Amino acid sequence: MNENEPRESKVERPETEWKQELPPETFAVMRQHGTERAGTSPLNKEYRSGMYACAACGLPLFESSTKFDSGTGWPSFFAPLPEAVATTTDRTLGMARTEVHCARCGGHLGHVFPDGPRPTGERYCMNGVALKFEPK
Repeated sequence: MNENEPRESKVERPETEWKQELPPETFAVMRQHGTERAGTSPLNKEYRSGMYACAACGLPLFESSTKFDSGTGWPSFFAPLPEAVATTTDRTLGMARTEVHCARCGGHLGHVFPDGPRPTGERYCMNGVALKFEPK
């Protein structure tokens, strides 16, 4: 993780517990750094007001007011909630990308790119299976 500190105490569990608690596709993304297929998440087309939280530990991550249609096939946001996410450098595809994790449980959420809209110019490209939507 980086210098970001979680808003709440860390959630740490053995991988065997995560595997029992999470659906297989969520476990593959969040605990094994997988990626869901583009265009498969119903959250990509979610337009109601509400909160997007970590699918593993429930930490609120993004407000719906920061969501936008990036055209990538994944739910995208221009800013997380303060101290909700942490980042690391991901070099798995032969290039450096910024990987985004839940600051509380460390679950892999997706990546952040510098091609988003104003006001931040960032695009938090998240795996829908790593999020749960809580409507207002």
